[in-house]
Amino acid sequence: MMRISARTQYALRAMVALAAADNPIHAERIAATQDIPRRFCDNILLQLRRAGLIHSQRGPDGGYWLAHPAEKITLADVIRVSEGVTEGGAEYFPGVAAPLADIWAEIRQHQHALLSEITLAQIVATSRCDNHPATPADHREPVVREKIQRSHPA
Repeated sequence: MMRISARTQYALRAMVALAAADNPIHAERIAATQDIPRRFCDNILLQLRRAGLIHSQRGPDGGYWLAHPAEKITLADVIRVSEGVTEGGAEYFPGVAAPLADIWAEIRQHQHALLSEITLAQIVATSRCDNHPATPADHREPVVREKIQRSHPA
């Protein structure tokens, strides 16, 4: 379905690291702890800063930190900055396959809605609850499952 570029994965990881931090973090530390190539990390942090999602300060006491509370920044916000507009273009399905265009549009809409509900704070809370410094995919699943269950009650 949705393809997330390596750049966007790095941006998401950097933002989660910032959300989990109590103090500003230097780019070197973000790159090292989140396994992000340093040159990508610098470019991603610059892009996130220009978009107003993070702040920075130079110097030994400086670093990067979130510009807004982690409860207010969603995965969709980060993806939008990294990838640009998240809505895909209209696909072409000729003849009898034409209804697939509406199905793909609905899938994109659901993906965007889900990503717009999941905040950085939820990701960090899930990671801390599970007592893991890193948040592997299997530890994010309950957050996603909970959102889906709320939006599609049985």
